[in-house]
Amino acid sequence: MTAPEIPPLYRDADFNGPLSDEHAARLIRTLGPLTDRRVVDLGCGWAEFLLRALATDPAATGLGVDLDEGVLEHGRANARARGLADRVELVAADVGVWEGEPADVVVNSGSTHVWGGDPLDHTANALAALGDLVRPGGRLLFGECFWRRPPTDAEAAAMPFIPPAQYRPLPGLVDLALAHGFRLLALSEASPQEWDDFENRHALGWEEWLAGNPDSPRADEVRVRADRHRHARVHGMRETLGFAYLTLVRA
Repeated sequence: MTAPEIPPLYRDADFNGPLSDEHAARLIRTLGPLTDRRVVDLGCGWAEFLLRALATDPAATGLGVDLDEGVLEHGRANARARGLADRVELVAADVGVWEGEPADVVVNSGSTHVWGGDPLDHTANALAALGDLVRPGGRLLFGECFWRRPPTDAEAAAMPFIPPAQYRPLPGLVDLALAHGFRLLALSEASPQEWDDFENRHALGWEEWLAGNPDSPRADEVRVRADRHRHARVHGMRETLGFAYLTLVRA
């Protein structure tokens, strides 16, 4: 018997990150007028943010790049349903080696890991690569985690997949962006409610799947995965980890 498919991440989530509708709209406004601009979203997932940006201006076009063909197809279906398919291209490719012409507006949120290397260097590697992909005077929306405060030893142990040195306090994140040739136009962070909504939506998919498939050969795997993430969230991330949105201009 084939094991039931685990619900995809986008089943219950609008964005693959801690972001509300209202906050997304504010971020889009920081990107400036989008008329005749090309918006490139690198590590776009199912491209929800990109589609919402394009919906604000009928003369804007977009390109989304992500390695996961499954989530891209979901994004393409959304684009067709919203009448945006003729203005957006969603491409399955490795962002870490992607080479494109510098764009007017670039988005990279929550996916610095795609440039590889030591996890401690992910943020710097991403900013260095993105600097070459934003035209002079162009804008970059950069979303990245930061430490609201240093985790205790117990909190760090609860989230072993995040080395404490991987992220910086918020001032250090801003300074790092400026050191890579950008100027800061706008700064905001995800609220506790946005974080909770994001995490709750992901947990809902796992928990409902487990309740409906208790005898599945994958049940133990999914239960361990859900339990590990819940433990990290409650005992580590919720009190320490923030997520910042930086709107930057290429100097």
